[in-house]
Amino acid sequence: MKLTYKHTIFSCFLGYVVQAIINNFAPLLFLTFQSSYDIPLSQITMLIGFNFIVQLLVDFASAGFAERLGYRRSMLLAHGLSIAGFAAMGILPEILPSPFVGLLIAVFLCAIGGGLLEVLVSPIVEACPTDNKERMMSILHSFYCWGVVAVIVLSTLFFTVFGIENWRILAFIWAIVPLADGILFAFVPINTPVPEGEGMSFRELIKSGTFRILFAMMLCAGASEMAVSQWASTLCENALGVSKTIGDLAGMAAFAVLMGTARALHGKFADKLSLDKAMTVSALLCVCSYLMIALIPNAAAGLAGCAVCGFSVGIMWPGTFSKGAAELPRGGTMMFALFALAGDIGCAAGPALAGFAADISGGNLRIGVLLAVIFPVAMAVLSAISRSVENKKPR
Repeated sequence: MKLTYKHTIFSCFLGYVVQAIINNFAPLLFLTFQSSYDIPLSQITMLIGFNFIVQLLVDFASAGFAERLGYRRSMLLAHGLSIAGFAAMGILPEILPSPFVGLLIAVFLCAIGGGLLEVLVSPIVEACPTDNKERMMSILHSFYCWGVVAVIVLSTLFFTVFGIENWRILAFIWAIVPLADGILFAFVPINTPVPEGEGMSFRELIKSGTFRILFAMMLCAGASEMAVSQWASTLCENALGVSKTIGDLAGMAAFAVLMGTARALHGKFADKLSLDKAMTVSALLCVCSYLMIALIPNAAAGLAGCAVCGFSVGIMWPGTFSKGAAELPRGGTMMFALFALAGDIGCAAGPALAGFAADISGGNLRIGVLLAVIFPVAMAVLSAISRSVENKKPR
């Protein structure tokens, strides 16, 4: 069977599922790590930050070597490292003197793979011959959400049937996904969004006011999403007082389902909606969801806040990518890499700020979420500025 660009797009969809597993499997086990290995909350916070810090370093580095190495080889490397990371998570904490060091090594390997995926998947889809790029970008990013749902629901089902003490087996099972997708990427056709040597340089991008606004928006998008999603399972169990199963399903899964729904709806109606207006409204809705979680002392309101937050952040990340591709058509791999870098800075900063604030306040994650509301507030302001700048440009 001859593989076409439809198979390439499918492989990219599955690539975001791999990214979802990397970012969301470990958070389901934070309390298990604490109880099994006697790891304090501050070190758990370090695992989150370390994951995204490594990813952002890869984002920055890959801007230089991805095109030289080639997109295909880079994607094969990304999937191979992801497989190694899941395997290390299941083995190293048990055999090393320090379980925390074993977890750090596993996170390190997964984060390199995840960073490469994040940089390359979007430009590969952007380079595929499709009619509506904005629609396809939203659909692509919705698969990250469906991946999150799959991780949460299937992991919860596994823990219910086989016991959470067997989580190491599940780590090996999840490694099958990057293995299958890596095989696909070895054969599908791959284009690049801008011919080599014709994309904007780092200096050109940094000098662009449009790029600087979009870079800041990407940072706020990552922080607004992850400050809640990375702590949702722990927040529901500790701060809201619900069981792990209910917390994972009604908190994390609902967050991911509504985030994916927002992206799918935007993909369906992209040609009828103003992206700038939609992103501003989404940011304001995100502020409301944060305040619901932090200020209303009720488990149902907190769970609803997690769900609303998922819907509100849905179009922030793919919307910013789409704006960049439309407003800076020569951005190329460098632009996508720097956007991924900005997003990962936010993904590290959001949950880290929430976690450290919670640690200082005696483990109260509500306080952490309240402080992290600065990110969606900033996103609303930046979206309004971006909209104003675009309206002033000559048509």
